[in-house]
Amino acid sequence: MSVFPKISLRLEVENYLKANFLNKEVVSAFGKQEAERKFETLLQNLSHPPSFTTVRVNTHLASVQHVKTLLHDELQKQFNGLSFPVLQHPDLQDVLLIPVIGPRKNIKQQHCEVIVGAQCGNSVLRGAHVYVPGIVSASKFMKGGDTVSVYSDIKGKCKKGAKEFDGTKIFLGNGISELSRKEIFSGLPDLKGIGIRMTEPVYLSPSFDDVLPGYLFLQNLPSAVVTHVLDPQPGERILDLCAAPGGKTTHIAARMRDQGEVIALDKIANKVEKIKQNALLLGLNSIRAFCFDGTKALKLDIDTEGEPPFLPESFDRILLDAPCSGMGQRPNMACTWTLKEVTSYQPLQRKLFTVVGDDTAGSVHSSIGHINQNVEETNGRVKCGLCIQWTIIQP
Repeated sequence: MSVFPKISLRLEVENYLKANFLNKEVVSAFGKQEAERKFETLLQNLSHPPSFTTVRVNTHLASVQHVKTLLHDELQKQFNGLSFPVLQHPDLQDVLLIPVIGPRKNIKQQHCEVIVGAQCGNSVLRGAHVYVPGIVSASKFMKGGDTVSVYSDIKGKCKKGAKEFDGTKIFLGNGISELSRKEIFSGLPDLKGIGIRMTEPVYLSPSFDDVLPGYLFLQNLPSAVVTHVLDPQPGERILDLCAAPGGKTTHIAARMRDQGEVIALDKIANKVEKIKQNALLLGLNSIRAFCFDGTKALKLDIDTEGEPPFLPESFDRILLDAPCSGMGQRPNMACTWTLKEVTSYQPLQRKLFTVVGDDTAGSVHSSIGHINQNVEETNGRVKCGLCIQWTIIQP
């Protein structure tokens, strides 16, 4: 059920995506009118959260059934006895599904309002509370303990610290203010805790802040599918070429029972640290993470003794989740990217495929994890990887 408007895109971007979506194959299969309806439905769905929250069990430390029982108890505590079903995915046995309840339409909107940024608003729709850095505006009379209505400024027009906002805003639900307006906008740089504790969200979804750390990893379903397709085996040497923040990397190591070696690369240092932190949290010792540009990971004449760059045929399997527009992440109510930005990833993708095509002795798998991935990006990848085994995964 749609309660939010469709994702807001620049006209040039929407027209570009529509032209690619309504290709000959789609129009031939469904007819132009039905194809156009499907495209509009897609844009509408993107602004809403998915039907399930998915979490991956770290099977290296505990069984799925044990963690499922623990999670059920945790969710009952979180929602004061309200029973949330915890379902095991029928095909991906280490993935648990928690239904998202909503939209709930009978929530009374309050006079006291808080405006949050679009990214913060997206997180609220996935079960998060509102943290102070995400608050853009608050009513001038707001005090700690007040019941407030929370809105998302999807177009980024609200000025920081404003006392009221009459622009485009989307109602996300009600919550209790932990701080006064004065405290929130005091200018203290270390004020980073919860600003609004959500009590009546439009979409009821559990929060996973500090819930069973080490046992659970919050991960979108397409990301969890990828490692099952890769099918890593104990004792193998595997490369995750664009690895941050480490969800797939740690999944690979867990599926290998932490036996073998998983090399994780990312060219941004703080993202590499995040990979290492996640590996430590999940108790995985087979992961080695390096700050290195994946496009330079192949060298034909230098043996660096286990560190990048690598000689050809150094790995049994390679996972490449190449950088892309990411426009299919849900919920996403607005994207301000230009057409040039949306189509800017193809050269980088081609470089990465050139590397992995020459660097593996086994199989290479790549994921396209976003349902509205534009056709030009996809074609750019396939044309560069004719020798690569392909698996295209959509949410």
